[in-house]
Amino acid sequence: MTGLYLGLMSGTSMDGIDAVLASDDAGPRVLGHIHHPFSPALRETLMALNASGGDELHRAAQAANAVAMGYAAAISALLAQTGKSAADVTAAGCHGQTVRHQPGAGYTLQLLNGALLAELSGIRIVCDFRSRDIAAGGTGAPLVPAFHHAVFSHPQRSRAIVNIGGMANITCLPAGGEVSGFDCGPGGALMDGWIMEHQHSAYDAGGAWAASGKPLPELLERLLAHEFFSLPPPKSTGRETFNLQWIRNALTGGAAPADVQSTLCELTAAAIAGALNMHCADAAEVFLCGGGARNDSLRARLGERLPGRRIATTDELGIAAELVEAAAFAWLAARTLASEPGNLPRVTGARGPRVLGAVYPA
Repeated sequence: MTGLYLGLMSGTSMDGIDAVLASDDAGPRVLGHIHHPFSPALRETLMALNASGGDELHRAAQAANAVAMGYAAAISALLAQTGKSAADVTAAGCHGQTVRHQPGAGYTLQLLNGALLAELSGIRIVCDFRSRDIAAGGTGAPLVPAFHHAVFSHPQRSRAIVNIGGMANITCLPAGGEVSGFDCGPGGALMDGWIMEHQHSAYDAGGAWAASGKPLPELLERLLAHEFFSLPPPKSTGRETFNLQWIRNALTGGAAPADVQSTLCELTAAAIAGALNMHCADAAEVFLCGGGARNDSLRARLGERLPGRRIATTDELGIAAELVEAAAFAWLAARTLASEPGNLPRVTGARGPRVLGAVYPA
């Protein structure tokens, strides 16, 4: 990775776009960042597209255009903030907005009109990163473990990186061993959806609402009985599997909303801790990234479930927790342009390393 690259990520939480400007003067270094929220109308449209409905093709195409315009606005604001121009940027790596993730059916869909974004920004765009991995028999996700390995691994210390976005994924970085990674279950998506439904808040700031309730042991047991948690890696998941309807189906009535929120926080902690204990047992250091890294209640519950392990955020490793995924897509764009693979077959299950992404010239 030489030169300047943009990385843009809009994740399963669907709260908006995280954009970073990164260079590789001495390892990937974030020079600037911005968060560009989605409008309530666009977020509602994207959420609706997670399920089948009328006129889907038209609605999805229009949403892809709207996402491209949001990405373009984020790029423009970030370049203004950092005093750079489009001509200074080698390329932008853009994840797009996932609305369907069905690797078992042979496809995944991240909405973004890459051609329109190239036209609007005047920058070469690299996007649609997951499709090639799926074409090679992989799950298409998670893709960030390759970046975690490149940036966060340590030659003498075994580490785990836990990305807590809408879904949660784990990267195991054994000292001198082979990297592994997989989605381990819901991150913040269920908590975000539940608090939106009951308190009209986009997310549970600091996990305060979850901390005000008490976990419901029987509900937690029913949720943890989902077959996904016992599946061996490689595996990935999304809102198709973990959504509010799944929660409603598990409720038996009479539960206080705050207690359900506390249970959902406990579910995320239990899924992460269980996966770490089973697959990253030697990782004495656990570094959190993603928006969930700022959830104090979740961090406390992880500490209780992972005694003896040091839990911190990737801020300590040089990249702020909420910027890691965007930085990863800047790095992946550089890999694509260098014709170097961006996936890890051990993580996704693909038949081999693959150069990822589609390129739209400026």
